[in-house]
Amino acid sequence: MATLELEACNQPIPNEAKLDIPQNDQEVKINYSQRAQWLRAAVLGASDGLVSTASLMMGVGAVKQDVKSMIITGFAGMVAGACSMAIGEFVSVYSQYDIELSEMKRQHKASDDDGKESLDERETEDLPNPFTAAGASALAFVVGAVVPLLSASFIQNYKARLGVVIAMSSLALMVFGILGGVLGRASVKKSCLRVLIGGWLAMAITYGLTKLIGLAGI
Repeated sequence: MATLELEACNQPIPNEAKLDIPQNDQEVKINYSQRAQWLRAAVLGASDGLVSTASLMMGVGAVKQDVKSMIITGFAGMVAGACSMAIGEFVSVYSQYDIELSEMKRQHKASDDDGKESLDERETEDLPNPFTAAGASALAFVVGAVVPLLSASFIQNYKARLGVVIAMSSLALMVFGILGGVLGRASVKKSCLRVLIGGWLAMAITYGLTKLIGLAGI
């Protein structure tokens, strides 16, 4: 019996069993690749909305202490930034869509006996959607921009307002960094530090340069 068991264990694995592992690995790689693209757009849009809006508000706050100026500047930056992100993502994804569609048509024409390039709806459903990407990028930008806007809206004291904007923006940046690290299967600590330090630098540089211009009387 022991000899029979050893012989059974030493028998080669059928080809069907061997082929299952690479196929599963390929499906996992494709899923991670697609998820990484959407994750990149979402995290980029949210962090960009937060950092750019907070930096604009800090810059205006360096020369004007009233809350109205900061809120109006932040709101204008949010609208302009969301439109910019949507247009940029639309153009980028549409270019990718055209490239992938052209490649699929060439492959379809080469494999089709009739030489037709037409594709059915099922074959094109996995292609990137530029309208969805544009809307997602704009929405993510607005979500990030709302954080400093709400933080400064109800605080009249100038120094307290700046402190709350910095604190809430830093907390949100840490959350974005953690989400990016966890969902992207990367180092959470490194991802969080990159986003946080980058946001601090942007706010500090904007505040400092605007303060210098204000002191120079330009």
